[in-house]
Amino acid sequence: MKTTATFCTIVPPHILDKLAQSEDPAVSEPARRTLERDALLRTQRRISAGRGEAAPAGTPSDRPQRTIYDAAQQDTLPGAKVHAESDRPAKDQAVNRAHAGLGATFDFYLKAYGRHSIDDCGLPLDATVHYGDNYGNVFWNGEQMVLGDGIGKVLLDFTESPEVIGHELTHGVTQSTANLEYFGQSGALNESVADVFGSLVKQYALGQTADQADWLIGAGLFGPAIRGVALRSLKAPGTAYDDPQLGKDPQPTTMDDYVRTSRDSGGVHINSGIPNHAFYLVASALGGHAWEQAGKIWYATLTGGELAADADFADFARLTAATARSLFGEGDEIQAVLKAWSMVGVPIA
Repeated sequence: MKTTATFCTIVPPHILDKLAQSEDPAVSEPARRTLERDALLRTQRRISAGRGEAAPAGTPSDRPQRTIYDAAQQDTLPGAKVHAESDRPAKDQAVNRAHAGLGATFDFYLKAYGRHSIDDCGLPLDATVHYGDNYGNVFWNGEQMVLGDGIGKVLLDFTESPEVIGHELTHGVTQSTANLEYFGQSGALNESVADVFGSLVKQYALGQTADQADWLIGAGLFGPAIRGVALRSLKAPGTAYDDPQLGKDPQPTTMDDYVRTSRDSGGVHINSGIPNHAFYLVASALGGHAWEQAGKIWYATLTGGELAADADFADFARLTAATARSLFGEGDEIQAVLKAWSMVGVPIA
């Protein structure tokens, strides 16, 4: 299967754009460098995918094979190898947190859905920490995940947020399954799926039910002076932050407020709020552990082979309804799915 040349980041460009306008050079300069670096990496990813890439061979196993590298504030990947699967905990807590986050994601996909690593073929999980000079983002580049150290007192250490690692590795799951194109509604679905399973990784690790979960992506990433709780909220899109330095969370909850823009690959980090909220509504209606019913529906839709790479919200909604009926029959699950998509304004024919 030919894969889309996708370069996926956790911090959306509208936040970095706002930070780049800060009067504080300790904030504006790293934000500008991050935007420039992201643009370069996005171009490099498109070129390398165009040449074709050989996927590393893996052997399916119930144990992860994790390797952590340290870029030492440089831009060269992967950096120096600093931690292997069998090593004792490192002195650098960012290394330990990255190792744990990779493990939590591997464990979730294996135990919840029987998936062996993100490609279901035992792909080794690599991560690089301390990437770039105050690089204010995290990304999946098609082969590994990469974590910057954040921007001063505004964006903190990304390894502190387990759902961020779950989010980025889920881009790898999507890449190896539905391969959703990273533009417009299919791109917003790509981001939404990453948010959904990133949140479920954290919920699974904490043993939380749907009503106990915070449904936040990037909780704890903002410094104490920032008026906000996270980068995004599945429970209440548009409410994650409202701060002079960051601006206001622009995510819509329903199609009535769908944002049409040429920025950010057609607003993939903004309009993802709509399918995000649909999932939250299904999970909250069904209760219990969200990965057992709502998550199973979303996972089977993503991996079932019928989701087109250019699928829009309505396509995805129809398939989740069909999947819910196939998995659970004419019960609470299908009714929750139909009601959720109706509430966010996405019709199911």
